[in-house]
Amino acid sequence: MDDYPARRFFLQPGADTQRLYEALRAVFVDGCRQKDVADRFGYHYAAFRQQVSRFRARCAAGVPPPFWPHCRARTGRQGQGAGGLNSRRSPTAAP
Repeated sequence: MDDYPARRFFLQPGADTQRLYEALRAVFVDGCRQKDVADRFGYHYAAFRQQVSRFRARCAAGVPPPFWPHCRARTGRQGQGAGGLNSRRSPTAAP
């Protein structure tokens, strides 16, 4: 069975919030280096480092991650839930 289309959903996420989720997961769960993850998901390294730092601080403070659906509803900021990642490159193809 060819699972490539299903794998691509996780490896090449289309939505910004999903892409940030997968990138952060790669750092915190899989133990990947931030530089490698930034390259893999198409972020500038400095911008991704800021996202990692913000995510870590929010978790330490007990604040839900910014890409949870209820956070957008609570703040009323549609499209701003991912933390404003306008400084990103276009995604590159993942292996």
